[in-house]
Amino acid sequence: MPVPVPRQRAVPAAESDAVDGPPAASTTGGPSGPSAGRSVGPSAGGPVGPSAGPSAAPVESVSAAFEASAVPQGSAPTPAGVPVAASATTGSLTLLLIEDDPGGSVIVPDLLDASGQPIRVRTARNLTEAERLLTDDVQCILLDLALPAPGRTGEDDELAVLHHVLALAPRHAVIALTASGDSERGTEAVRVGAQDYLFRDELDSRLLSRAIRYAVERKRSDTAERRLAEGRMRAQENARLERGLLPTPLLDGSSLRFAARYRPGRSRALLGGDFYDTVRTPDGTVHAMIGDVCGHGPDEAALGVELRIAWRALTLAGLCGDELLGTLQQVLEHERDDDEIFATLCTVDIAPDGRRAGLCLAGHPAPLISRPGRPAGLLPYDNNGPALGLLPGARWPRTQVELGREWSLMLYTDGLIEGRIGGGRERLGQDGMIAMVRRQLGEGLRGEALLRAAVSEVRELNGGELTDDVAVVLLERGAAAGG
Repeated sequence: MPVPVPRQRAVPAAESDAVDGPPAASTTGGPSGPSAGRSVGPSAGGPVGPSAGPSAAPVESVSAAFEASAVPQGSAPTPAGVPVAASATTGSLTLLLIEDDPGGSVIVPDLLDASGQPIRVRTARNLTEAERLLTDDVQCILLDLALPAPGRTGEDDELAVLHHVLALAPRHAVIALTASGDSERGTEAVRVGAQDYLFRDELDSRLLSRAIRYAVERKRSDTAERRLAEGRMRAQENARLERGLLPTPLLDGSSLRFAARYRPGRSRALLGGDFYDTVRTPDGTVHAMIGDVCGHGPDEAALGVELRIAWRALTLAGLCGDELLGTLQQVLEHERDDDEIFATLCTVDIAPDGRRAGLCLAGHPAPLISRPGRPAGLLPYDNNGPALGLLPGARWPRTQVELGREWSLMLYTDGLIEGRIGGGRERLGQDGMIAMVRRQLGEGLRGEALLRAAVSEVRELNGGELTDDVAVVLLERGAAAGG
């Protein structure tokens, strides 16, 4: 039968019961966080300031580790908007020195990066000039803490200039310069946000070069770590939200057994454009529904949730059949972003005695029914109406079907039948699905086990992940339930 087919996804599927966070970032080694800051003296044997963290080590030993692995194998890509560490890639470093008299009190010796290339040094006498020189090719800032901050006096905040620079250049590594022996101020600077601190009048080319590379790598590592944590938090929040949007069947008092399987096509998603629901109304009728919004993405998933919630509310209010589908079409027309968006839908209302049902199809595949002593097959689909959102004023006839005393009814979306067979272009189709389910029923599979086996086999036949959403709902009535 002709069935409107949503466009195929171009991304791999993700299991609905697994939350894939963002891929783990591989950083370039070395300590991270403010506690890793160190001070340096004029040489390897010179004075070393105290660490800002729980353990202290000369910066020579720490930064030497970065020098030894300046071009690591398989290092993490630089996060967007973060200056590239030249010691981890190609090209030389650029240093911005901010000091009120760079030619007098602070002498920056000739510096070389890990590859032996000279480190470029720019000088700024004040923060206004520094802002002008702070271009994208600057990787590190060497800041004299004695420099006055704009609009501040020395009594206000001894780290005011550092706070100003960190706000001005949040993506850059910062090394603080402080007076010899003033390790307490340097440690506080690292705690506030600098990557390292050095004594102003004890600079040494070898150790300063290493400290610069260390600060750049540490800033890069801290940024990657922070973004990884933020990504994980967003993934957890999205997972909680999407789990909350999946339906909880309302079948209290019913003897029918219910099972469902849901597999979104969007990568790392829990919810796709497919939707389903099942409720029991006070008169004992069990209503089941399954649908599919065309298109792929979060907007379609959101529209599917809206239609599901609207269906439940309308069903509990007593609507069914053509009246219910007509109202759902109005909801779709008002909520969709594009006039070309449509949704297929299948609704089934099972009589309180469990032996009869009313079926409405809106461009959707017919359910599969299995009964003892008879081969599994499709329910009648001759009265299949158009998908919701295609034809204004459309009608959806309700077909009365006999179920019998003992039966199993499977509702599904087209993701289950549109997977390919092997590497060819042939699709499984409804005939292939019927043959597959008949065989699985013959093997004694029922309930959740049957749905799990069906989805797994369709995936295997496809040769890998399915590109479309898959939703399957199973309602079963055993012999003990009927009279």
